[in-house]
Amino acid sequence: MRINYVEIWENCLKVIKDNIHHQSYETWFGPIVPVRLENNVLTIQVPSQFFYEWLEEHYITLLKKTIKKELGPDGRLEYSIIMDKSFEDDNPYTINIPTSNIKAIKNPSVSMPIDLNRGKSKDIPNPFIIPGLKKIKVQSQLVESYSFDNFVEGDCNRLARSAGYAVAESPGKTSFNPLFIYSNVGLGKTHLAHAIGIQVKYNFPNKTVLYVSTEQFIVQYIDSVRNNNQNDFVHFYQMIDVLIMDDIQFISGKEKTQDIFFHIFNHLHQKSKQLIITSDKAPIEMKGIEPRLLSRFKWGLAADLLVPDLETRIAILQKRLYNDGIEIPNDVIEYLAYSITTNIRELEGALISILAQSSLNKKVITIDLAKQMIDKFVKNTLREISIDFIQKVVCDYFNISLENINSKTRKREIVQARQLAMYFSKKHTKSSLATIGIHCGNKDHATVLHACKTVNNLIETDKQFRVYVEELDKKIKI
Repeated sequence: MRINYVEIWENCLKVIKDNIHHQSYETWFGPIVPVRLENNVLTIQVPSQFFYEWLEEHYITLLKKTIKKELGPDGRLEYSIIMDKSFEDDNPYTINIPTSNIKAIKNPSVSMPIDLNRGKSKDIPNPFIIPGLKKIKVQSQLVESYSFDNFVEGDCNRLARSAGYAVAESPGKTSFNPLFIYSNVGLGKTHLAHAIGIQVKYNFPNKTVLYVSTEQFIVQYIDSVRNNNQNDFVHFYQMIDVLIMDDIQFISGKEKTQDIFFHIFNHLHQKSKQLIITSDKAPIEMKGIEPRLLSRFKWGLAADLLVPDLETRIAILQKRLYNDGIEIPNDVIEYLAYSITTNIRELEGALISILAQSSLNKKVITIDLAKQMIDKFVKNTLREISIDFIQKVVCDYFNISLENINSKTRKREIVQARQLAMYFSKKHTKSSLATIGIHCGNKDHATVLHACKTVNNLIETDKQFRVYVEELDKKIKI
């Protein structure tokens, strides 16, 4: 009686399905097709060299047991691998490889003859020869210090952080897929992306999380083309549970790389795998990227990180100092936060410079030392005076709290301080009257205009008030 190889393989699958996770079964055994059964050797067709190596590394013991159960102690398994040349003008071909005699193989390099009437042998390269890929296979490339615990939340990043945490709690199962995080440089995109990955690994240790910069992805793809193993490259990325692509804007103008990422994106999204993408621009502002890819960036949530406000900048510095076990005067922390307003990376860099200067030269950290170091950061550009900074100077001068100056109280000294803050904001910033009003107690532009007129009148009629204005102007322009 002739044994049906399809039935044999189906019987094997029943046993395998009962012994591994459903998702693993669908991923690794769903695509396999039985080909033939000759001389007690069952041949199965797998999609790529990468599939063969993964099965040999992770499921060889289970495969051998099921084959011997169905075919007897002499039963053996052979792989038929499709070597797809879909990226070149060449037809696909197959090679046959018997199972190994060891329990596991770690990314083996396989060399064997191929009977394709080509009259030559061919080495089948290890797909993880691609520079950087071997490391990626083992490590997620996440930086442990970039955690949610070290990510300071503020109004500037609350939406993105909340969405990121929701993704980490249920990767691939929220409507935030992909999660597209964008902002100018130095505002925490990379930190937040790492934080999501770290939290996923904590919540789901068995999930494969990979952080990769777009530049690294491009280099790997180019090397895969050069080494003729693009399919292994694609299959590797298709196996990731949470893929974090940093600085996707660098894919602009690179059509082939966009095409390969498009297919990886589609596969992961269809399999409910999580994609986290960062960029320095919103999807709608990106140039040189195919519309079909841009449209997919908009499928989930696009969340931006804004420039942090004064309180958030101070909290970031305090958090950094706390983590390092260092204490410095509050006025130095505040001066740093007032002076560097648009880039968290520069803000932390200035702090490190002050600490280094103090340690190496055995100097006490003072406001004067901070000013010397800040000058090196901002001397090439005019330091932008912010509304927050002006409010703080005015509050310190009159010894009142920021909450009072922005309150609805009609006390004369509070109203006067608020009017001075509005006056100097109009004088020293490029902000509109409406913006100044919002920052100064949520007032309208007419109130700001009235405050400026009142201050100008008092300068002309009140000598003491004129002294206040002159002294405050000097402090603001320091």
